[in-house]
Parts: sequence; C-alpha cells; structure tokens
Amino acid sequence: MRKKIVAGLSLALIAGLTLSGCSARGTSGSGDSSGASIKKGDTIGVALPAKTSQNWVLAGAAFKKSIEDAGFKADIQYAAASNTVPDQQGQISSMVTKGDKAVIIGAADGSQLGSQVKAAKDAGAVVIAWDRNILNTKNVDYYVAFNNYKVGQLQANALLKGLKDEKGSGPYNIELFAGSPDDANATVFFNGAMSVLKPKIADGTLKVVSGLTEFGNVNTQGWLAQNAQSRMSDLLSKYYSGDTKLDGVLSPNDTLARAILQATKAAGKPNPVITGQDSETASIPLIMSGEQYSTIYKNTTEEAQAAVDLVSDLAKGKKPDTKIDKTNNYNGVKTVPAIELTPILVTKENAVEAYKGNDTLEQLAKQG
Repeated sequence: MRKKIVAGLSLALIAGLTLSGCSARGTSGSGDSSGASIKKGDTIGVALPAKTSQNWVLAGAAFKKSIEDAGFKADIQYAAASNTVPDQQGQISSMVTKGDKAVIIGAADGSQLGSQVKAAKDAGAVVIAWDRNILNTKNVDYYVAFNNYKVGQLQANALLKGLKDEKGSGPYNIELFAGSPDDANATVFFNGAMSVLKPKIADGTLKVVSGLTEFGNVNTQGWLAQNAQSRMSDLLSKYYSGDTKLDGVLSPNDTLARAILQATKAAGKPNPVITGQDSETASIPLIMSGEQYSTIYKNTTEEAQAAVDLVSDLAKGKKPDTKIDKTNNYNGVKTVPAIELTPILVTKENAVEAYKGNDTLEQLAKQG
C-alpha cells in the first residue's frame, strides 16, 4: 500500500511544526548496537492490543506479510479485550522467553510495560514501540509511528476551515474531545490540536461553551464510542438548551466522531463540523455526504512495513536513519529515536485522490 500520494516516511522537519530539539538524523541511541544479533530466519514478536478498532485488525495481517516477506518468522499476538494490559504483559514476557530477537509493541497501556521491556533488553532483544510510545523507560530502542503532534494540528486546522466554510463568520461554539488517558498518543494528538486552537479560543473566534479545555476534562476512557456519546449527550443537555447552537467538535478519531454525531442528532443539534482520524470504512460515506467533515489517513500497512524495514536494516548491520523529535517522541525518560511517517488530512474534496491504491477506501470515496 505504498502509494504515490499516500504518506511516506517523514525524515525531514514538517513545515510549520515547532519541533524544538528536532535534530540528529541517524542518531538512534542504544538501538544500533543491539541489532547486531538479528539475522534472517529469526523470530520477530509483535504484541498488539485487543482488536478494538479496524486499524488494529489490519495491523496483524500487515505485520505477518511484511515480516515473512523480509525473511523472518512472525510471532503476532493480540491482547484479550477483557484483560488487555496483563495479557499483553504476559505475551511480551513469553516472546522474551522464546528468544524473539526483536519485539515490536503496539502498547495497550504504554505506562505499564517497563518491567517487560527491561527484560527484553536484558535478553538482548531490540525493543520497538509501534504506533504508541512506551512511557517512562530507557529500554526502548526505536519508535515507529506517524507524526502524532502533526495529526492534532491537521485536525484543528480542519475544524477551523470547516467552521469558516460551513458556518459562515464566527464566533463559533465548539466542544473538545480527546482520546484515552492510557494511550500515550492521546495527549500528543490533543496538544497538537490545542497549539492551533488555543489562540483562537483566546481571541474569541472559538467559544468552548462548557469551558472544558484541559485533557483531563475531555478525554475518553478506552476510546469507547459509548463514553463519547454519553459525554456529548450530557454536554448538550447542560449547555446547549434552546437555541444555543453547537457549531463544531474536535474529535480525535472516527469511532468517536460517529458516536458524537449520534448524540447530536438525538438531541436535535445536527450538522456540527466534526473531525476524525484513521479513515475507518464506516466514516468514509459520512465524509463524502458531508456529515463528518474530515479524517486522517495513516496507512497501517506502511507503518508496519516501516518497523520491519528497520529490523531488516539492523540485520544487515545498517544504522537506521532516525530522528530525535522531543515534541513528538519524548517518553518521560528519553526522546526515543524515531521513524516518523506523514499523516494525510482527508476531506470530501481530496478523498478519491488521497485513497488511490487503497481499493476499499478509494471505492468508498468514489461512491460518495
């Protein structure tokens, strides 16, 4: 799924981002030396969260193909939905015991894996945080992900453009939603968005009617749709009675955007400008019909391939070309050397072009 316009590896600074401390291309800390023992035919472990979203489901298949095509063996594990964190901890420990030479981790909760990644490092395995950073530990060699701060900025700019295009002149009434507090990406998305929105709130262009503008007050535990729908219903009941209009909503992903739209329709407050992320198939028709304003395309197959390419480079004795991005990739202890990929903002105007080469998404966009 490497497409001519689909996101590529972003190994240069993204224009417009203030990334204090971004430097040191090719600097990769402890990861370079630890890759010396990897060779073709070795087993690569991939620990993923529960299959709670479409992209996590796609990730497993993408990793299996990429790992096997690269000449390694794949050990891919999903955590159970009912016992996600302990299950993932046990799976990583099992990968270490079995002798997996690299462990790629899409963390269910990046703050609870310190013991497991230390054991992996002590056993000589390369530890790669994938899609979500692993927090408060030095025992992470690399981080492979889309630029999540940029994702938030794209979402915020889309919200502003959608409000201007669809709601006329401001000021605009909006509400803010964020992802789950146990997901390290959620705060990065939100901080990126607020870097754009805070000045507009301060100058009166935007009014958060509820007054809730901090991550701790707007997050959505577990990224669960029902939690977002319930919160939106409560906000509408408390702050949007009568003729008070809701012009827009910052939603961090597509699943939550659809849940928020259900709440606004039920409350008789339809058609807010609403953002999203992940290009889920259920949201593409909504974008093409104008019900959801935007999403973000992050090519899961490409993201998996980038992690496997990194392992392949280590197996060849090559030094990975990484970047040090303190804004996006600091885990509380260290800035993890990263391979960053570039996200794509998608609206109905560019959807067909953005999804070229992804047969399913391109067809959905054309049907719209």
